[in-house]
Amino acid sequence: MFRIMKYLSKGEVAQMLIALVTIVGQVFFDLKLPDYMSDITTLVETPGSEMADIWVAGGKMLLVSLGSVACAVVTGFIAARVAASFGQRLRSLEFAKVESFGPAEMNRFSTASLITRSTNDITQIQMFITMGLQLIVKSPIMAVWAIMKIAGDGFEWTLATGIAVVVLLAAIVVLMAMVMPKFKAMQALTDDINLVARENLTGLRVVRAYNAEDYQEAKFTKANKALTDTQLFTNRAMAVMMPLMNTVMNGLMLAVYWIGAYLIDAAGLTDKLTVFSNMVVFSSYSVQVIMSFLLMSMVFVLWPRADVSAQRVLEVIGTEPAVTNGADGAADVERLGHGAHGTVEFRDVSFTYPDSREPILEHVTFTAKQGQTVAFIGSTGAGKSSLINLVPRFYDVSAGTVLVDGVDVRDWDLTALRDRIGYVPQKSVLFKGTVAGNVAYGDDARAATGRGDATRADAAGADMTRVRTAADVAQATEFVTRMDGGFDAPIAQGGSNVSGGQKQRLSIARAVYRDPEILIFDDSFSALDFKTDREVRDALATHAKDATKLIVAQRIGTIMNADLIVVLDDGKVVGQGTHRELLDDCDVYRQIAESQLSRTELGA
Repeated sequence: MFRIMKYLSKGEVAQMLIALVTIVGQVFFDLKLPDYMSDITTLVETPGSEMADIWVAGGKMLLVSLGSVACAVVTGFIAARVAASFGQRLRSLEFAKVESFGPAEMNRFSTASLITRSTNDITQIQMFITMGLQLIVKSPIMAVWAIMKIAGDGFEWTLATGIAVVVLLAAIVVLMAMVMPKFKAMQALTDDINLVARENLTGLRVVRAYNAEDYQEAKFTKANKALTDTQLFTNRAMAVMMPLMNTVMNGLMLAVYWIGAYLIDAAGLTDKLTVFSNMVVFSSYSVQVIMSFLLMSMVFVLWPRADVSAQRVLEVIGTEPAVTNGADGAADVERLGHGAHGTVEFRDVSFTYPDSREPILEHVTFTAKQGQTVAFIGSTGAGKSSLINLVPRFYDVSAGTVLVDGVDVRDWDLTALRDRIGYVPQKSVLFKGTVAGNVAYGDDARAATGRGDATRADAAGADMTRVRTAADVAQATEFVTRMDGGFDAPIAQGGSNVSGGQKQRLSIARAVYRDPEILIFDDSFSALDFKTDREVRDALATHAKDATKLIVAQRIGTIMNADLIVVLDDGKVVGQGTHRELLDDCDVYRQIAESQLSRTELGA
């Protein structure tokens, strides 16, 4: 838990030091009260005492009580302030770190787990700072100070207090041994329930289509029951703590008064008042000792979950992504003497996924020159998407070299590299906002959205002329103009209010909007009809004639006019060339082509 405290700012540390002073002040005031209580007791029992003296002693008690309240208020205010600002910083650090993760890191942490770590886990840390740190500091100071106050006032009373403390410590140790493993499991179980809930919500259409509501409900019930049972066990175990504390406290008070009665009876006439006064003071201090251990037991309630949460947050923050910026930041291609913008070259590239033993790509070599269209085709699982994901460095090659503009992609600054690429993923992704905001997403104008709702893909600052041009190229203008609001029409989260083909066209428009050197289409035409597919490719040939286009496709009609077609089979290149050359020389390509089109349509 304390390892995460290194992320506290200097200002927060200074505030916590002030809180430490106020905690000490609060303990001082609390332990001063029994002294004035002793004075009042002595005055009351002493014949001839003035009422004014009693009022003075009572006034001092009131002032001391007010001082304790003031210190408690200041401590609580500072703790809440530090906890809130620290939680905010941790969430920002975690979000920034997740933003740097590649697919390899995302596979290590599930999406549900990352959401839990940035919400529930950080809330646990905040709760511990708000309450736990106060208790960690206050309880030992109070215990030691109170014991020092009562030490030597009476062996019998001290022995009774010692026995009570030993009983409490033994009970706390036993309880913690029982609940600590459960507290550690609780966060993982929270991950599970979030995973099931998220999976159900994102796949709701499939669930309904297969009448699998009962199956999903059973999965959720199982995860919910596991979490509930764990929480019940820990709550029931910790519920024993308070009655036990009260029993020990009441037993100690009874022992103190029983011992006191015995000592008063055995004392001489002149010493009875002293013994009685000591008994009152000792009973107050013994209660403070027990209270300090009660506070310490509350720390043990908060500590386990906060400690597990801190470890989980640190695990995310401390994870270094496998893909990092190039050592020399070779983003300035002109400075390096390379003038061929948009060139992509694979030199004997092999690639194996981090969690796999078998390579997905082996000895792939080809060159895509500026302005060329290079297509990739092959059976499912041949490695087409894996290959093009190496260009924007979603993964790094296991062997060989991928070069962009003549520079190894591992030497590029990631931002500079990806600014040169327009990427259309296999699964189209839209963000909550507007049509124009989604098309202009990622442009330099995105900084303008910081003035408004930064959680939305709005069109603030977007070049609307470029937005419309990109939509024209993607054949999206026709359906956008029919939407209520046109380019200002709202897009729901995930693009749930537009069809699959419309989402795909808006994704293509988003890539075209950037005017990149390299356009990557990862099977991005599959949801388009043949006519729209042809129109998009014709528009791209005109608008993006200088951009290098890398296209993964399953349809021969989409790629047959490409300048170079790379045929993949089981991760290996089994053919390269034009459509005509591959029909003559590559059996794999010819089989795929003839399974889709007639020989006349293929031009054979």
